[in-house]
Amino acid sequence: KDAATGLMAQFARMGRLRTGDPAGQEAQDAVRELQQFITKHFYTCTPEILAGLGQMYTADDRFRTSIDAAGGEGTADFAGKAIAAYCAKA
Repeated sequence: KDAATGLMAQFARMGRLRTGDPAGQEAQDAVRELQQFITKHFYTCTPEILAGLGQMYTADDRFRTSIDAAGGEGTADFAGKAIAAYCAKA
């Protein structure tokens, strides 16, 4: 499958976690895997870039709509919170 499909699969995984703790271990593992996926398929995703992406995922309706479509309503917000927690420790 292509990189875009793989990226949406990452968000589908986050969607399955979205009722849990964004700072919890499962969510943090998902963020780390997302960061690694972006680095492998798109560009080097530094903690600074990842933090910016997390903000964009919730602030930009185009991203929010796509991410929520992949993982269910609230996935973009959950991803943003999980990424913020991850980057705070980076």
